[in-house]
Amino acid sequence: QVQLVESGGGLIQAGGSLRLSCAASGRPFSSLTMGWFRQAPGKERESVAAIKWNGGSTYYADSVKGRFTISRDNAKNTLYLQMNSLKPEDTAIYYCAARAGWDPAVGDYNYFGSWGQGTRVTVSS
Repeated sequence: QVQLVESGGGLIQAGGSLRLSCAASGRPFSSLTMGWFRQAPGKERESVAAIKWNGGSTYYADSVKGRFTISRDNAKNTLYLQMNSLKPEDTAIYYCAARAGWDPAVGDYNYFGSWGQGTRVTVSS
């Protein structure tokens, strides 16, 4: 099992930028596919982005393509999400998650077994 702790959320004006971090411990981070998901009030959890264990492949939800960038530093056991040009509709609790393997289901939260507690992002208009 891997333990995940997110940080970096906050209140930001539309058009601004934030960088989320997710610190991992326990199972070797460099062997895991990592993902970011978000859940807005009254809505289902949705995928944001995912990155292969070696950073060689990434996945983005259409709603964040061109604005968000997922990256990882395996030496620091840390996952990042750089969020630019933020919109009010990006307001949500953001979660990082981990799973083994990389396949077309990387956008499906049901295939991620380890989750952090989440960090809140609020984008004001």
